Amino acid sequence: MNTKRIGAVGAIAIAGSLLLSSCAANEQPTAPTETTTDAPAAATLEGTLTGSGASSQEKAQTAWVAEIQNANAGLTINYSAGGSGVGRTAFIEGAADFIGTDRAFKTSEIDENEFATCVPGTDIVELPLYISPIAIGYNLPGVEDLQLDAATIAKIFSNQITSWDDPAIAALNEGATLPALAITPVFRSTNSGTTENFTDYLKKAAPEAWSFDVSGDWPAGLTGEAAAETGDVAAALEFEGTIGYLDASRAPGSTVKVKVGEEFVAYSPEGAAAVVDASPLETGRAATDIAIALDRTATAPGVYPIVLVSYLVGCTEYQDAAQGALVKAYFEFMASEDGQRVAAEAAGSAPISDALREKSLEAIAVIK
Repeated sequence: MNTKRIGAVGAIAIAGSLLLSSCAANEQPTAPTETTTDAPAAATLEGTLTGSGASSQEKAQTAWVAEIQNANAGLTINYSAGGSGVGRTAFIEGAADFIGTDRAFKTSEIDENEFATCVPGTDIVELPLYISPIAIGYNLPGVEDLQLDAATIAKIFSNQITSWDDPAIAALNEGATLPALAITPVFRSTNSGTTENFTDYLKKAAPEAWSFDVSGDWPAGLTGEAAAETGDVAAALEFEGTIGYLDASRAPGSTVKVKVGEEFVAYSPEGAAAVVDASPLETGRAATDIAIALDRTATAPGVYPIVLVSYLVGCTEYQDAAQGALVKAYFEFMASEDGQRVAAEAAGSAPISDALREKSLEAIAVIK
């Protein structure tokens, strides 16, 4: 473990007025937005943070937490990956200092709620710090290269196509031996940002085949195998005949190549990053609320459109300033070049661009 990665985090904490142990009495603090990997570990973060939310972030959060805690013995971060909906509720109710969510809060939700952890009347911070493809995994022995277009995917998950040897699947996989085996779609049983991103793709890319609303809740009445969290989807895909959507960090060995334009594209961090960089920011939000309006219909070479942008959410001003300083330091680390590298190594996520990092650091600088 390279403790130099956290040197900047410790230095940032000086500006946050945390309890620090300086390496030298006359040492000067590093600027709050410094993210250099060459700075020595000049200070120690102390306290406990409670996080909750997206299970898609679980591998990345595990790696982030281990890295920062190893460099700061007095710091404890607890992240419970119960799902994006659980996280958003926890943040509204004040049960979490920060959360992960696979979609940003809707502007109506921000207007209607007071966030109990935050000072009343202040804005929230939403940062797109975890970008990942949503893989479509399947278990079909003998079929190693499955190709599907958006309409066929929509029909499979809406129970319009129920057997693996259906002519629509065969037409996209010339030469493949498709068994007369029932298809078992695997979907999330809890409110999930992954579900919301997946249904958003289906609605925008195949509106004729997918008639349901975009939602974090799977449409009522559709049959298949329900799974509570990302890991449960991965476990369900161990059975023959299944197909399911999940964060790429937990993708099985067999995944669908998705038709984009005239090509079939495998999921990749690069493909996910390409969609994000090509998409505009949502309008009508605070400067600290960096929500991305994903373009699901992009057809540029290499683009993979089934992507989730998972957000880290905190307050611009905390009721407890000490907690705010800890969150600020943790967010700085996750947004840093090294923090993004840690997540990519652990979870296969796509590191954010330099432009998005700069915008995120500007938002983090406001936290107090």
